[in-house]
Amino acid sequence: MSSTQPHRAGANHGVGQEPVGDLVQRASQQLTELVRGEMKLAQAEMKEKGKRYGKGGGLFGGAGLVGFLMAQAMVATAIAALAVPLPVWAAALIVTAVLGVIAGVMVMSGKKQIKEGAPPTPERTVESMKADVAEIKESAQR
Repeated sequence: MSSTQPHRAGANHGVGQEPVGDLVQRASQQLTELVRGEMKLAQAEMKEKGKRYGKGGGLFGGAGLVGFLMAQAMVATAIAALAVPLPVWAAALIVTAVLGVIAGVMVMSGKKQIKEGAPPTPERTVESMKADVAEIKESAQR
């Protein structure tokens, strides 16, 4: 052997060829970097979805509170309607209607936030991982 490089068992030193060990090591490093990147993407996506669920839950909680106040106002309306013919219960009925509208708006906003956060899986990350796996399989077949 007159080569200046030491001979490695199983290594193919053709033109443009790298030793198998180097290729495996580089593939391992790239795979590690890829998995770390995908984990960061999944973390960011889940954080975004968590914020949406939190906002939606808060709005539903607020709607529940306003709905409870609406029920109290309805009771006050009934009492006032029995006590005085028109002015007091009419005022109480107006307050009840306003609280009902507020609760309705909060419910719709909460529903929208929950819908935008669904499903609770990191979809972009899953799709990206599928593409990465397909690319790795394709590279392995070459």
